[in-house]
Amino acid sequence: MQLKYIITPPKSVQTTIQLPASKSISNRALILNALSLSTAPIKNLSDCEDTQVIIDAFNSNSNQFDIKAAGTAMRFLTAFLAGMKGNWVISGSKRMHERPIHPLVETLIALGAKIEYIEKEGYPPLNIKGRTLKGGEVYLSGNISSQFISALLMVGPIMDNGLIMHIENEIVSKPYIQLTIGLMAKYGVKVNWEGNTISVRHQKYKAVEITVESDWSAASYWYEIASLIPGSEITLKGLTKESLQGDSNVVNLFTDLGVTTEFISDGVVIRSSKKRTKKFFHNFVNEPDLVQTFAAACCFKNTNFLFSGIQSLKIKETDRVQAMINEFKKLGYVLKENEIGMLEWDGERCEPVANPSIDTYDDHRMAMSFTPGAIALGSININDPHVVSKSYPQFWNDLQHAGFKIEEKK
Repeated sequence: MQLKYIITPPKSVQTTIQLPASKSISNRALILNALSLSTAPIKNLSDCEDTQVIIDAFNSNSNQFDIKAAGTAMRFLTAFLAGMKGNWVISGSKRMHERPIHPLVETLIALGAKIEYIEKEGYPPLNIKGRTLKGGEVYLSGNISSQFISALLMVGPIMDNGLIMHIENEIVSKPYIQLTIGLMAKYGVKVNWEGNTISVRHQKYKAVEITVESDWSAASYWYEIASLIPGSEITLKGLTKESLQGDSNVVNLFTDLGVTTEFISDGVVIRSSKKRTKKFFHNFVNEPDLVQTFAAACCFKNTNFLFSGIQSLKIKETDRVQAMINEFKKLGYVLKENEIGMLEWDGERCEPVANPSIDTYDDHRMAMSFTPGAIALGSININDPHVVSKSYPQFWNDLQHAGFKIEEKK
């Protein structure tokens, strides 16, 4: 039986929220900790599902790993296990088995790995015969998931000949690769990135203690809330100004939608302002995880938008572009994908469906980005709200703490 939440907003929001730890940093730190043979625990590790499946894999006595719907875990563990002696099987959810992994697998095979597709060619599940990778020089397209590049980079130093990647075309989600390189540097490994060539020589990781900062992607939903409720003041704890996370750009992007940011010693204070742009333009090639938040904020603020650089959204937890078009139409907003990588709302409206419920498509960001719509619409219905556990398990509790009312229906 499907669970549904009916969310009703408060008239004002003055609250303090302890944001979850960054999923992106946590997942990379777990791999790097293992490669460095560190016994030091990672401090403030994320408690989300995507991170937990990596922890479970490392703690397992089995050679078979089910990473469920965690795309990062699938990519990172595939590369990690390829270089670890043993016979491994890695599988996931039905949707995970529909998400292509052949660019990573074929590149690993070229670098000396032995990997077989168990079912459909080019897709998980995988049978991996782990062994020492010889490494070398490879060519990759830049428009694939940055997680493929990050996965290869992290295991590059343990390859006999190191790794040289020549990346062709525009690189998607570049800040996530920079995040990986920044964390590798903390573990004592130097990466060289010149033009479209990224190289890392054979070298040893050093065991270090690391503390994970809070998640800027999770912060974006509170920015959306602040943009929709005049007089809002929300303190978000655990964020840092010199963040390695690309989604920290939310600070700059939301100024055009009426949110100011003040950095304090242990986070930020965000406040609603009267500033508002007539039409919001942005190329999201570096911040794809913010697209749903900004589409929702713009629609609910009645601000037209034109987004580009969103091609990677087609192969996420769902086809996020189509999912947004479907669900906004229920609410009376007509969004258009004029070409791949573009999404626009020019103000066109249609008749909303009666008492609409937002489907979440097993996608945490669909649930969290649409929820602030309760402010503009008076209330909103969210189907399968449990999906937020993928990155922000405390999201609903934090909303209630901020004054939102949540009614559960089955």
